[in-house]
Amino acid sequence: MDVSEFLPLMMFAALAVLLFSGYPVAFVLGGIGLTFGFIGMAMGEFHFVLFGIIPSRVFGGIAESLILTAIPMFIFMGTMLEKSGAARDLLNCLQVLLRRVPGGLALSVTLMGTIMAATTGIIGASVVMMTLLSLPVMLDRKYDVPLATGTIAASGTLGILIPPSIMLVIMADLLGRSVGNLFVAAIFPGLLLASFYVVYIITRCAINPKLAPRPESDFGPDTLGGLLVMVLRSFIPPIFLIMAVLGSILMGIATPTEAAGVGAAGSILLAIVNLIIIPALGGKPMDFTHSNTAGVFKDKSTGKGLLADLKHFWEVLKEVIERTALTNGMLFGIFIGATLFSFVFRTLGGDDLVIELVEALGFGSWGLLFLIMGIVFFLGFFFDWIEITLIVLPVFTPIVELMDFGTHVEQLEIVYWFAIMLAVNLQTSFLTPPFGFALFYMKAVAPRGVKIQQIYKGIIPFVMIQLVGLGLVMAFPEIALWLPRQLLN
Repeated sequence: MDVSEFLPLMMFAALAVLLFSGYPVAFVLGGIGLTFGFIGMAMGEFHFVLFGIIPSRVFGGIAESLILTAIPMFIFMGTMLEKSGAARDLLNCLQVLLRRVPGGLALSVTLMGTIMAATTGIIGASVVMMTLLSLPVMLDRKYDVPLATGTIAASGTLGILIPPSIMLVIMADLLGRSVGNLFVAAIFPGLLLASFYVVYIITRCAINPKLAPRPESDFGPDTLGGLLVMVLRSFIPPIFLIMAVLGSILMGIATPTEAAGVGAAGSILLAIVNLIIIPALGGKPMDFTHSNTAGVFKDKSTGKGLLADLKHFWEVLKEVIERTALTNGMLFGIFIGATLFSFVFRTLGGDDLVIELVEALGFGSWGLLFLIMGIVFFLGFFFDWIEITLIVLPVFTPIVELMDFGTHVEQLEIVYWFAIMLAVNLQTSFLTPPFGFALFYMKAVAPRGVKIQQIYKGIIPFVMIQLVGLGLVMAFPEIALWLPRQLLN
């Protein structure tokens, strides 16, 4: 057999090795594509003129994609919520409202992760922010360390699934499908996982209260008026932002790209309220001085007057813009590298080789689907969701479209169903060692006493919950497809 037929497999082998080198992923993908393009030229399987097609694919498929324009705006929205203090206030508010429930602080983290997922979709920022805000408090309250770290890590990764999710935007672009329909299809699976987290935490803490001691009875505002002020300042604004973003999509008022603009503008308004208007109106720290949590809620005013607050807001805005640009540049650099890699892979006959290998295995549609999900889950131990999505999705989607699942799911809906299953599966990639990025984010900012072994122990139950959620979506496609059907009809 001609050695050139195995060039696509050699590309994947080279990718698997070089991704562990620590070299930037964008350069690894692009470099492998270029290298094997020249190797293919030497073997007569690739022509130099084909490299001229790549710029048009980059500009036509990436730079001019209206879908991908939503990504920088969603990144901006999430970063602004973090830097303006809105996310911190939300966590503290939920902590007060759930203080009577077993594991109330862990539930607060879960609910905040769900709300932040519906406003940001940025995993690194969510995990770091919630670790900094909640883990020291949970440790002070004598929470079980694995329970605390597992809750934070799992909740922080909900943003990869619950819309607006950057991953879903990328998937829609790769699949050539409606990002709005994909957003709608992901709502119930995301909320299902969040509900499972809540049930698990309440059940485990009710059985063993020592895992999550309850706070003092005088924790939080001691008057109804103080409680209402806290809810109005800390809970209502992010909920309103969620309604503005998702509601505009679900009601057909705006496209997902337009809704991303609404979210970015809303986050700016929220920052203006928090950093300028409330201090200008005499806003003060919320009354926590009667408990041992004094200082949890702090006034975001500089204490030096309106001009100082305006300067502080401008500094926050510049930092958010800079971080957004850097994150956006990193993502689009990976897109360009992946475009080069996939183009050379397909030109060298990679698609045909994969199909031949699958047919040689002799699996039916269900066996092949389980195999694909198993491969993605295994890859999640070693690679980030970006690499997995940009490499796996273009390879396996054409195969999945040819599958026949009978009456289990309609043929036209298979791609949406497959994409949501893949999204649920990829959430585990943030949690599974040795390269679970959410675990690295957490360890980097966690107190020194928290060991990586405790973090690994804490995520095991949540990974199992995610796999249960994946199995339910696979067994009952209506979980993902019912809402899109209702809205389309």
